[in-house]
Amino acid sequence: MISNSPKSIKTKPFNKKVIKDAIVRHLHCSLGTDENKANNHAWWKATCAAVQEQVLEQVRKTQKSHYLNDTRAVHYFSAEFLMGRLMSNNLHNLGLFELTEMALRELGISIVDIMEEESDMALGNGGLGRLAACFIDSLATLDYPAIGYGLHYENGLFRQEIKNGKQIERPDSWRDYGNPWEICRPESIQEIPLYGFVETKYDANGKIEKEWHPGSIVKGLPWDIPIVGYGGKTVNILRLWQSQASGYFNWDVFNAGGYVDAQKETVQAETISKVLYPNDETQAGKELRLIQQYFFSACSLKDIIRRYKRANGDDWKRFTSQVVIQLNDTHPAIAIPELMRILVDRAKLEWEQAWEICTNTFAYTNHTLLPEALEKWPVSMVAKILPRHLEIIYEINRRFMIEVEKIWPGDDKKKQKLSVIEEGHEKMVCMGNLSVIGSFAVNGVAEVHSSLVKKSLFPEFHQIWPRKLTNVTNGITPRRWLKVCNPKLAKLIDKNIGEDWPLHLDKLQQLTNLAEDQKFQKQFMKIKYDNKVSLTKEILNLTAIKVDPKAIFDVQIKRLHEYKRQHLNLLHIMALYHRLLENPDYKMHPRVFIFGAKAAPGYALAKDIIYGINQVAQKVNNDPRINNKIKVIFLPNYRVSLAEKVIPAADVSEQISTAGKEASGTGNMKLSLNGALTIGTLDGANIEIAEEVGTENIFIFGLTVDEVRDLDENGYNPFDYYKTNSELKAILDWLDTDFFTPGKPGALASIKQSLLAGGDPYKVLADFDAYSKAQAKVDAAYGDKTTWAKMAILNTARMGKFTSDRAIEEYVDKIWKLQKCSVE
Repeated sequence: MISNSPKSIKTKPFNKKVIKDAIVRHLHCSLGTDENKANNHAWWKATCAAVQEQVLEQVRKTQKSHYLNDTRAVHYFSAEFLMGRLMSNNLHNLGLFELTEMALRELGISIVDIMEEESDMALGNGGLGRLAACFIDSLATLDYPAIGYGLHYENGLFRQEIKNGKQIERPDSWRDYGNPWEICRPESIQEIPLYGFVETKYDANGKIEKEWHPGSIVKGLPWDIPIVGYGGKTVNILRLWQSQASGYFNWDVFNAGGYVDAQKETVQAETISKVLYPNDETQAGKELRLIQQYFFSACSLKDIIRRYKRANGDDWKRFTSQVVIQLNDTHPAIAIPELMRILVDRAKLEWEQAWEICTNTFAYTNHTLLPEALEKWPVSMVAKILPRHLEIIYEINRRFMIEVEKIWPGDDKKKQKLSVIEEGHEKMVCMGNLSVIGSFAVNGVAEVHSSLVKKSLFPEFHQIWPRKLTNVTNGITPRRWLKVCNPKLAKLIDKNIGEDWPLHLDKLQQLTNLAEDQKFQKQFMKIKYDNKVSLTKEILNLTAIKVDPKAIFDVQIKRLHEYKRQHLNLLHIMALYHRLLENPDYKMHPRVFIFGAKAAPGYALAKDIIYGINQVAQKVNNDPRINNKIKVIFLPNYRVSLAEKVIPAADVSEQISTAGKEASGTGNMKLSLNGALTIGTLDGANIEIAEEVGTENIFIFGLTVDEVRDLDENGYNPFDYYKTNSELKAILDWLDTDFFTPGKPGALASIKQSLLAGGDPYKVLADFDAYSKAQAKVDAAYGDKTTWAKMAILNTARMGKFTSDRAIEEYVDKIWKLQKCSVE
């Protein structure tokens, strides 16, 4: 028997023949085809089905162990779970990748080819969703009872196409041909009320009772995705809710000829789980987003309570000892009044008892300091969609304002700032304030971010509850983000320090001793070069542009937002181009600038920046005068599976957000773990990465958090930089012309306008000179191959802190108070 599992798995023996037979059996019996007819898609599905046999057996054992041990579990509520592909990840976590690869090879099939058949699960957008995916991986790996809860999006965010340089949104139909990893659970359907009105009634003792009469009911159908921990023992569940109409079809209307109207209710209900983050520039879009958030939160709470009651009946005394719910940002904050509604209106508990249960159940992770990202909903909209919840929110706020009055008597400004209800032209419900008031713990996601949450975002809350606000720095799973995505480097590490580093990432520190070893440097950089060669093929396939793997691969891959400052990167590229046009002998190492980013459909400037990147690329890439010293690549439809190809090939990691704006970042961790050198501001987790890898192995530039604040307070005039820096003025003025947009003068003027007349809110011009000088240091450092190799190795070696396993252990210790439950 062959076994290469990283943990001992006490299940039926697996060897190459067992896997091979299972694949062929599923090809015959599950897919109804044979080896001679099957295409790659069929082979992929058959292989997934064979693996799923092992996965579902462990799901059963995990759930039985949790039930028998009466475990306390964390329930992770998140609007996003950016899972990516699961086949490779599951095989590695089960310890079956190499066996499966050999089995398929004997069948004449390449595992690499069939893995490309898998669509990314379109369940997320950016860092928040990828963090959630890393966390549920770590929870299973560490044997903690946990369930992820989210929405089963039919189309996810969107599939991005680039046409004439512009982003075009298309449906990301990731489930068109089914998904072999998910299991439908119709036995656990939930019914969710919406709209309607609230009736006030009185019981026999004259006590007021409230009854919500909904205007419509929507069904929530759960789909379960098994989450395989590393070693294959614990397999937790990610439960995602699909919306359905409670009554599927109106026969009378259909028979009368109303063929479209007969399906109106179905279409409206199914729209709820159609797309991630519908465009909220319209009133209908805003309503849909609120309904989405309530739908998945309410379904999840009902599911939790159903399972709790199965063991405890109507006795609520053990609820908080068995259940903790983590709110991943404010998207699921409506769960707080929903639980209060259940406890007060349904369970008939007194308000005080219900509130004690509620505030000992929820914990809240804050992911942003940006005011626009702290959700607010119009009171009128909440009253329309969730009338009973608005009453509960007002009562929560009324009671809290009494407490505020005791602490700050007569201070109306404090009340205005802390109130859940924001008074103004239109009254708004502040979900950030509601999340803090209704939770027993609030955490930021990096040391600097958590400090700013206490000092700048929620200082009064911190004064009221000095122990409530804490920090848990983000982390990433090294299983997917090194072992799976960079197998050559993973094997080199195995050879030099042993094979258990994916469970104990701090063991990478042993590589420090090899950082100056010439043989190891050559092996390490050869792997980097091979990864770059592979990426050049992917770039050619996606963009038809040839790039040289000997060039510096400079990577900025993340959601497109002004605060992440892709346009600062763009201005520097334009400056380099300007220098080369003025002086063809300008010395610089050839560099390939690689972007991957999606802009929100309603975010006009973000889409203009994408257009700008592509138009500059079109000009620069085809200008023979610069002798291929610069190439600019915009990779369309950036997603997890594409990140897995880009990250191992990156030489430089762009982490250039305005100081104080990026809560943490996780792309910075992934790139550094794979030996890329960071150029970044002192923002988010960059600060902690610099502390770990050493300031000599990272390129830090730009304004600090305090300096940004001082500029804001003392008056910032971007025109000062425009007028005094001739190079900066020249490249900004290009944007008013048709130099990059032939026949369309001013097509990129919105970028210049935002940086000058628009006030440059993210201090791009203030940081431009420092960024340009830091990039010159990057260029000089890359010229010394030995030093660069040492720096790259030390980045990989010193990233042990940033495993999501460490982050989860901190959540467990500081917030969740879970116990491990081993599964045989």
